[in-house]
Amino acid sequence: MVGMRIPPRITTLGGAAALLSVLFVQGPVTAAASTAPAVTAAAVTAPSAAAVGSVCYSALPSQAHDTLDLIEAGGPFPYDQDGTVFQNREGILPSRSSGYYHEYTVVTPGSDTRGARRIVTGEEVQEDYYTADHYESFDLVDHGC
Repeated sequence: MVGMRIPPRITTLGGAAALLSVLFVQGPVTAAASTAPAVTAAAVTAPSAAAVGSVCYSALPSQAHDTLDLIEAGGPFPYDQDGTVFQNREGILPSRSSGYYHEYTVVTPGSDTRGARRIVTGEEVQEDYYTADHYESFDLVDHGC
């Protein structure tokens, strides 16, 4: 099909790997006797990864389900910007190389524009992030609930 964008998901490890990658960015959890906060390399390079929450697939708006179905099918997408590289300029998602993330519009009923809702995908299978506030916050979609 001409113009069809295929999501750049290259592994088959599943959503668990995506969740683990987010957790590993945070660094190890340890009990320390010191009262001074420990600064780790992970805390310096990805301080905002803690801002990524999670959301059950079943709790997403129906339009997000539609977008995820289109991504899985490889399109066609309603907007020219769908499937383009998401730069992660806000630094909220885990830091990855350029081209790792792609964004897709989640239609907002009654809006004359694309609205603020998006799905941002990573290269891992089912590494899907939902934002309802135009990249101010993200939730990793849990496809198992």
